Amino acid sequence: MPGPSQQRELPDLAPLINQALLDPHLDQEVLQQTCDEARHFGFAGVCTNLNRLQAARERLGPPGPTRLIAVIAFPFGAIPSTLKQAEAEWAADHGAEEFDVVPDFWALSQGKAELFAEELAEICALGLPVHVILNMARLPADSLSLAVDAAIDADVSGLQSGNGFGPAVTAADIRLLANLARGRCGIKAAGGLHTLEQALDMVEAGATRLGTSQGPALMQALRRGQT
Repeated sequence: MPGPSQQRELPDLAPLINQALLDPHLDQEVLQQTCDEARHFGFAGVCTNLNRLQAARERLGPPGPTRLIAVIAFPFGAIPSTLKQAEAEWAADHGAEEFDVVPDFWALSQGKAELFAEELAEICALGLPVHVILNMARLPADSLSLAVDAAIDADVSGLQSGNGFGPAVTAADIRLLANLARGRCGIKAAGGLHTLEQALDMVEAGATRLGTSQGPALMQALRRGQT
């Protein structure tokens, strides 16, 4: 019998995938191979930390369809705003084309939505697309709603479900984010996204980006039409 994904419409996932290169123990050969695969498949982006940024930029070559994404204040966002801004400026100067930013959760927990938004707005003012990493599993419902509105007010391009250090993202998470966003920005599903079935669930729930370390495997499964 065909697998579950064989009974579903199989979209072109490549333009949605942000291939993660965030493992601090990643060796150079794997980084180069993954960048090559990202270009081959036409992924939306390659997402990496600052100490790998220049190597990834060199391997990807001049800016093209596969964009270079830098994580800022990853994974917990617990640094002063001035340092967060400095990270973003450094990344922009060294080839980043987008940012995935971990925001100021302390400000959010104190009900200081203005500070939360101001920090993001300063990074958005650099002129590159910004996804804010919300770590939904740790946020109460009222804080999540506040964070979404504040981030959109700051002009972010998208909301990201998590940083990969918590529970795997679910379709319910993405539906919730999509409902809160109300079409005002993109939605990036990230965290524990390993199978084609999961990826299809995320897209059906409203995800416009898929953050995963398993991009090439997802594409191979998509071409086979199976999980």
